[in-house]
Amino acid sequence: MMLDEIPIRKIIHVDMDAFYASVEQLDDPSLRGKPVAVGGSEKRGVVSAASYEARKFGVRSAMTGVQAKKNCPHIIFVKPRFDRYREISKHIRSIFLEYTDLIEPLSLDEAYLDVTENKKGNPSATLIAGEIRNQIFSDLGLTASAGISINKFVAKIASDYNKPNGQKTVPPEEVLDFLENLDVRKFYGVGKVTASHMYDLGMFTGKDLKKKSLEFLEEHFGKSGKYYYQAVRGIHTSRVKPHRIQKSLAAERTFSSNLSSEIFMIEKLNQIADEVVRRLQKNTNSGKTVTLKIKYSDFSQQTRSRTLEGFVNDKPTIISTVKDLLYQEKPKDSVRLLGISISNLKNAISDNKADDGKEGNVSVQLQFEF
Repeated sequence: MMLDEIPIRKIIHVDMDAFYASVEQLDDPSLRGKPVAVGGSEKRGVVSAASYEARKFGVRSAMTGVQAKKNCPHIIFVKPRFDRYREISKHIRSIFLEYTDLIEPLSLDEAYLDVTENKKGNPSATLIAGEIRNQIFSDLGLTASAGISINKFVAKIASDYNKPNGQKTVPPEEVLDFLENLDVRKFYGVGKVTASHMYDLGMFTGKDLKKKSLEFLEEHFGKSGKYYYQAVRGIHTSRVKPHRIQKSLAAERTFSSNLSSEIFMIEKLNQIADEVVRRLQKNTNSGKTVTLKIKYSDFSQQTRSRTLEGFVNDKPTIISTVKDLLYQEKPKDSVRLLGISISNLKNAISDNKADDGKEGNVSVQLQFEF
């Protein structure tokens, strides 16, 4: 399959800039211009988001609060307010809906929009992205970045190109050059470990990656090899899915003091199971695979899973399975975090089929405007 053989769409990826931290700075003017970390503390916990002022010191999401404090001694930690973030996210979505109903949210702060055909009758996805970003800023005082291109893969990469408060369009005729000139680390789906492996194999840019055969990539990266082979050629046929199917549901807790007794661990797991069950039943969902996540005091992590014969969403079954997983092997050290996730969800079964990309095709025309 070649790029000119796949459906061409007008896709926008909108990504809010340092969303949680920016909301905190918006609501509390005393935080503006200062390094802010949402979540974590100088003693415990993990950073959920960092302001751009904090990022200059190397503070990143998923970093421990202890490390964030070392990197930036004057950092300000604030507790996350998810109800507030959801409220603002809902407003942002209402802006999206003025242009299209084809919206696929990835999280509270980012989403894909298909504006190939849109409510404004505007042929330019670039102009639409600009209007959306301006409206978000006008209504909320928050900035967003956007990527515009022929598919979700390229649009997502492009949205990170001119952050913060910028946008980049990659029209059909520029897609291949754009991908060839990128560092492989910029490819969506390529993490630090994979990028390091690619470097070891002599692949530093998209151009290097493109030189490798499908067989070579599958030999070294397994099933992901085909994804990399197609991605660097701009081939990504997945449509924007307004009703994105949830693949798993999880809840976890980081404790103020490490737990060394299994009795205390079971007590905490009961509380976490209550949250998991509440969310499952709220969405009238159920799952087959129960996973226990354990993070130890040395920050090493372990997961233990069991797939059941039928779908479950009741606490007795879930907590019984979690207990079995906990007792399956004695924790090697004191525990700082516990989590429970349920996957193989019932509502995700119908979504397992690959998207053939045949619906909503738009042929490439010379006047195709981005």
